[in-house]
Amino acid sequence: MTLSTEPLIRIERLSKQYEMGGETIRALDEVSLTVLPGDFLAIVGPSGSGKSTLMNVVGCLDTATSGDYWLDGEEVSRLRDNKLAEIRNRKIGFIFQGFNLLAKLTAYENVELPLIYRGISVKNRRQQVVEALRKVGLEERMNHRPVELSGGQQQRVAIARALAGNPPILLADEPTGALDTKTGKEVMNFIQELNAAGHTIVLITHDISISRQARRVVQIEDGRLSEEEGQPV
Repeated sequence: MTLSTEPLIRIERLSKQYEMGGETIRALDEVSLTVLPGDFLAIVGPSGSGKSTLMNVVGCLDTATSGDYWLDGEEVSRLRDNKLAEIRNRKIGFIFQGFNLLAKLTAYENVELPLIYRGISVKNRRQQVVEALRKVGLEERMNHRPVELSGGQQQRVAIARALAGNPPILLADEPTGALDTKTGKEVMNFIQELNAAGHTIVLITHDISISRQARRVVQIEDGRLSEEEGQPV
């Protein structure tokens, strides 16, 4: 498969400031970052480093104070919330630490939900949901609710939900944080397999050992980025 050399994510001199107790907090300080199709990038940093703020901006959940952000060729830095939500729903599949599955819905229904929001037809939804659950090895469990699944299976449902609709980017926020060590390794192995199959992945973590499993590692501290092994960000 030949991948495009045009960046999926291009961030230039991005800053985010908050006012807190009469003081200006600089959560992001002129961050620049490029992610190409097929990349597997880990952003690693401790609590308070700015990684959650960067994740929110990359995921179109928040906007920066200044700087520019292009997502899949579209300038999104200054879009209104409703337009950001539309782009987020089409372009980014989210994998959260706490799975974020709805307890009353089956695995199938949890994966289907974002596709309903996208206005995809019932026939196409079914095809995409079944394919996504097949990719994570849970097609036989699609009618089970979260309480009937193990933690690892719940995270696989969350991954299937992120995959459904084939968004250009998978954004994984501490995807092993709620799992035991063995299950966490299984989930990370699966995420590596997704990347090997061509999926572009941005992983947010505080755990250096988890970040080392990515192809590229960017460290964030005090809102500033530095990439390991001398690779340009």
